[in-house]
Amino acid sequence: MDRRALLIGSGLWTLGSSVFGEPYAASLSAQASQGGVLLIRHASTEAGLGDPPGFTLGQCSTQRKLSQAGRDEALAIGAWFRQHRLAVQSVLSSQWCRCQDTARLAFGHYQDWPAMNSTFRGQGQHEQQLQLLRERLRQLPAGQLEVWVTHQVIMTGLTGAYPA
Repeated sequence: MDRRALLIGSGLWTLGSSVFGEPYAASLSAQASQGGVLLIRHASTEAGLGDPPGFTLGQCSTQRKLSQAGRDEALAIGAWFRQHRLAVQSVLSSQWCRCQDTARLAFGHYQDWPAMNSTFRGQGQHEQQLQLLRERLRQLPAGQLEVWVTHQVIMTGLTGAYPA
């Protein structure tokens, strides 16, 4: 397996836990300093599953949003990256507001990438999106670090693991 692909499959979806002092922080920062992709599931949200019927991308008022705990988590993620002096070349986000808000609070910037969008309950084009993600991963220059802010269903599709 390619070293960059190993980063996706090696448990990096636990970043949110490592921010709060779990034992993964040293290993994660060491791996990330070598480059690759760090997958981050959006931070904690208001109660619910999925989005309300009739939600619209680009209209945050129609979507499930980050909770205050989620906003605090996103800020802590950014602090963790700064603490470990990790230079992120690119932050790519799902177009869902909870992902964009996580990216904005953690890193101050992001780029929308529809391949990161949720495919929960048949939304999107799951296999085509995963193919685009895998292709970008294969083409990632050695030593470059990217952060992808996405959803559980995309993370599970890429890694085979179910992040909390």
